[in-house]
Amino acid sequence: MSSDAFLFWFLALVTVVSGLSVVLMTNPIYSALSLAMTMIGVSALFVTLNAYFLAGVQLIVYAGAVMVLFVMVLMLFDLKHELQAFTRGRITGAIKIASVGILSGLIVGAVTMGLKTATTLTESASAANAAVALKTNPDTTRALAENLFIKNIFGFEALGVLLLVIAVGTVALSRSKGGSHARD
Repeated sequence: MSSDAFLFWFLALVTVVSGLSVVLMTNPIYSALSLAMTMIGVSALFVTLNAYFLAGVQLIVYAGAVMVLFVMVLMLFDLKHELQAFTRGRITGAIKIASVGILSGLIVGAVTMGLKTATTLTESASAANAAVALKTNPDTTRALAENLFIKNIFGFEALGVLLLVIAVGTVALSRSKGGSHARD
């Protein structure tokens, strides 16, 4: 096995294990950290595929900004009282088991259909299509960057200020009297 294949499979294993721990962890903070690790693993997989722009966007937008928002939402909830919402009755247990069964069936069906369509495509045809697409549009990342950072810089900066206001407001609300993390 080549080093590239080993690195890909190692990163895929880390990503899948951290993705599973998102749903298996009982502590929501640990679950959020596992989600961040999943997003970092996906970003590393993009790097192994030489998709550096997608890796950067995955890392900055999802592992950075979205995770900050998830942690802020977790700060708003009183987690001690939220655990009572998860009952262990027979009906809810049956719903959970049925949901896992349906989701597993969908995943198996998607993988099976993906394998069937992958065998119909030849490697030479897909490589030729990728080469043609790369020759016709070589500067798409540069055009996107110019659009974001030159033409729409005000909206980009306004979004940054808005995210900062959201962060400060969330902390202030969670620490206020009657909030979930109020000081006694």
